[in-house]
Amino acid sequence: MKIHEYQAKEILRKYGVPTPRGIPCFSVEEAIAAGKTLGGNVAVVKAQIHAGGRGKGGGVKVAKSPAELETYARQIFGMQLVTHQTGSEGQKVRRLLIEEGADIKKELYVGMVVDRGTQRVALMASSEGGMDIEEVAAHTPEKIHTVFIDPMKGLQDSEADDVAAKIGVPANLVPQARTLLQGLYRAFDETDASLAEINPMVITGDGRVVALDAKMNFDSNALYRHPDIVALRDLDEEDPNEIEASKFDLSYISLDGNIGCLVNGAGLAMATMDIVKLYGGNPANFLDVGGGATTEKVTEAFKLMLKNPNLRAILVNIFGGIMKCDVIAAGVVAAAHEVKLAVPLVVRLEGTNVELGKKILADSGLPIISAVNMADAAAKVVAAARG
Repeated sequence: MKIHEYQAKEILRKYGVPTPRGIPCFSVEEAIAAGKTLGGNVAVVKAQIHAGGRGKGGGVKVAKSPAELETYARQIFGMQLVTHQTGSEGQKVRRLLIEEGADIKKELYVGMVVDRGTQRVALMASSEGGMDIEEVAAHTPEKIHTVFIDPMKGLQDSEADDVAAKIGVPANLVPQARTLLQGLYRAFDETDASLAEINPMVITGDGRVVALDAKMNFDSNALYRHPDIVALRDLDEEDPNEIEASKFDLSYISLDGNIGCLVNGAGLAMATMDIVKLYGGNPANFLDVGGGATTEKVTEAFKLMLKNPNLRAILVNIFGGIMKCDVIAAGVVAAAHEVKLAVPLVVRLEGTNVELGKKILADSGLPIISAVNMADAAAKVVAAARG
């Protein structure tokens, strides 16, 4: 689950991370009033969407007068903001953050993610703040410094100080950086975050270390522990199909291809998309029905895929373990009848009760294309999609 910048900053402030003063706004009029409340000669108008690269897309403007603030607020509010993370369709701006200006002397990067290799939280920091960290990693990896944090000890003073020094924080400001980094770690740990990023973390002209921007994502599996974070969810920022899928406990992500994929298990779903690509096709979605799929869930899964106007074929790839093949086969038949399926359907079944599952499909009277293995399934569905 993702939240907006202003929401992430509200969380970080609770953990002692210093941020600029800012006011979230839901209209141009609120933005104008926020500028008056903040006072000062400079204010920043920031689009609030769940995507990076807002500045490059025209979604962040520095206003040096109340008139400029109003102009920028009217430009940004309601715009379809296109960034490298939104895709060509962009995202409509429905919220703004009006923030006090900052005298930026130096921009730095800090972020935290879970490192599955070490099973620890990894603190990554770089002197190249304000840039895409992926670009830094690709071209100047030596400028990224990483600490794997012991969960029993937390981020130690010495570790925080060492990282701060390595990314160019002046010695007299290292204690401030330590406070920020340790606050960031506590926020990450206690909220069950999957990502916590400050880019940039800035050193100001008057000698302060401040989180100028903030991004936090959360582990959806842990949200039951955090109703306060769930309350921050902005459904306007999410794909309507993904929202609908979540109601039926389906893991669904829209993609830009034309071959629908219905699979049980995330690993098998990824492998299915890979082999479809290998055979020259393009997946239209990631869809994991899980180990406890019912006829209702399979039917809803078909409905989700069929909402895609570009859909040309569907591949059902099931390995029956907990999920028995006869159950999924019955679900596929029922779903195909209910939605009046009009695109080619390729089905590959393997595992528990596979022969019974195949019999259900064969006796259904539906024009189902059977496949004996993943390679066969991929070849057949790509051919079907091409007509």
